Amino acid sequence: MSDDNFSGLKDNFISHLVELRTRLVRASAVVLAVFIVLFAIWPGAAAMYDIVAQPMMNALPEGSKMIATGVITPFMVPMKVTMMMALMISLPWVLYQAWAFVAPGLYMHEKRLVAPLIISSSLLFLLGVGFCYYFVFGTVFKFINDFAPKSISVAPDIENYLDFVLTMCLAFGITFEVPVVVIVLVRMGLVTVEKLKEIRPYVIVGAFVIAAVVTPPDIMSQLFLAVPLCLLYEVGLLLAPMFERATRAPEDTSDSV
Repeated sequence: MSDDNFSGLKDNFISHLVELRTRLVRASAVVLAVFIVLFAIWPGAAAMYDIVAQPMMNALPEGSKMIATGVITPFMVPMKVTMMMALMISLPWVLYQAWAFVAPGLYMHEKRLVAPLIISSSLLFLLGVGFCYYFVFGTVFKFINDFAPKSISVAPDIENYLDFVLTMCLAFGITFEVPVVVIVLVRMGLVTVEKLKEIRPYVIVGAFVIAAVVTPPDIMSQLFLAVPLCLLYEVGLLLAPMFERATRAPEDTSDSV
């Protein structure tokens, strides 16, 4: 390799690093700005935690409260909640920065592939988190509270509750990405739709195994995770062929004619 070629590759690599740094700074700046607004201006860190805790508070007997066992826990836990909310609110902007970084190196048919996947993956993740918060938590917490012996007083620790909420929301958010995963696998040619249909029984068993590992040891939580996973897998099988045809390269289209 000549010195000119090496110098060109070096300059190109450095320019990509500079572009990556710029995109990361822009994404981080928006996340930080949203965090500051939520934490210090409106609605405030304490109110943010109250929103997250609302499903549990609705399930507990009237007058019950959560407890904080650590010295700085009442400060750190609301701050963590606010940071997670800032990340979720800023998710479209963060994904746009990722898209803007990779877009210049893509062909037109590849752009038609990536842009819908970025948009749909962010929407599906937020939909999974919303499904968990508005439907799953209300049902599961009420079931657990009704099942608890009357001789005990249920007073969850706020830090343990936050860890549980984050784990569940992440599990449901990732679960709702199943259609995107199926579409990507089919579009990249790693597996065919026919093969995915053949392994459907194994996917169903795997869905219930994953649900049993991730969710609490009650049948309702496992069903709420496993059933949507199976249904979304079927949605992916339905959409994958249409998406593959819509994003096919021009030369692929001409070869198939």
